[in-house]
Amino acid sequence: MVAPTPFSKDFFFRQLFDETSCTYTYLLADLNTKEAVLIDPVLEKAKRDANLVTELGFTLKYALNTHMHADHITGSGWLKQLLPGSKSIIAKASGAKADIHLNEGDPVSFGRHRIDTLATPGHTNGCMSFVIHEQGCVFTGDTVLIRGCGRTDFQEGDAGHLYDNVHSKIFTLPENFRLYPAHDYKGTMESSVWEEKTYNPRLTKTKQEFIEIMNNLNLPYPKKIDVSLPANRECGVYDIPKE
Repeated sequence: MVAPTPFSKDFFFRQLFDETSCTYTYLLADLNTKEAVLIDPVLEKAKRDANLVTELGFTLKYALNTHMHADHITGSGWLKQLLPGSKSIIAKASGAKADIHLNEGDPVSFGRHRIDTLATPGHTNGCMSFVIHEQGCVFTGDTVLIRGCGRTDFQEGDAGHLYDNVHSKIFTLPENFRLYPAHDYKGTMESSVWEEKTYNPRLTKTKQEFIEIMNNLNLPYPKKIDVSLPANRECGVYDIPKE
C-alpha cells in the first residue's frame, strides 16, 4: 500500500451525507477562484448544500451526477434555482436531461482544477467515473462501492460490462488514488484503488465468477425507483419541494 497524494493547498474537498439513501455528495472547489462543483447532490439536501456553498463564499459552477440514480432524486434542479447560474451535468448515455451532456474524455473544469471523465457503464448505461489526477482521487458513483459494486439486474445493467470497465479504467489508475463512491451503507467514507483491487469480494474474482455472483444476488426492488427515475430523467426539476 502506498500513501495517498496530499491535496494541493488550493483544492477544497468536503464529503457530505444523506442518511435516507446513504448517498455521499462531494463539494469540491478552487480556493483561489472560489468556483465549486457538487458531485451527486440529493434533492432533500439541496438547501443544506446551497447554504454551505454560500457560507464558504463559493460560486457553484456545476452539479454533476455520476449516473441516473434509482434510489434518490438528484438535487441538481433545485440547486439551479437556489444558486442561479449553476448548471447540471450528466453523461449523454444516461438519457437524462441536463444543461451539459458528457461523453468519455470531456473535461470538467472549476478554477484551475480539472475533472477527467471515464465512461464506466454496467450498473447503468450512463455511469461515469470522475478522476482528478493532480489530487489523486476518483469518484466512482455506483460502479465501484467500498468492498462492493452497484447492482446490475435492472436499468440497463450488465455485469460483464461493469467488470470490464472497472478493470480497464478504474483498476488501472495509480493504486494510491483515493476512491470515493456514491454510497456506503456501513459508514466507511473512502477507499483506494489498491484496497478495492485487493479486498473487493466481487471485483477480485474472475469475470465469469463475478457474473455468477451478480446474477444471483436476489436483491429487492429499489424502494424509490418508480419515483426517482422519472424525476431524474428531468434533472429533478419537477419534484422540487414547495416551500
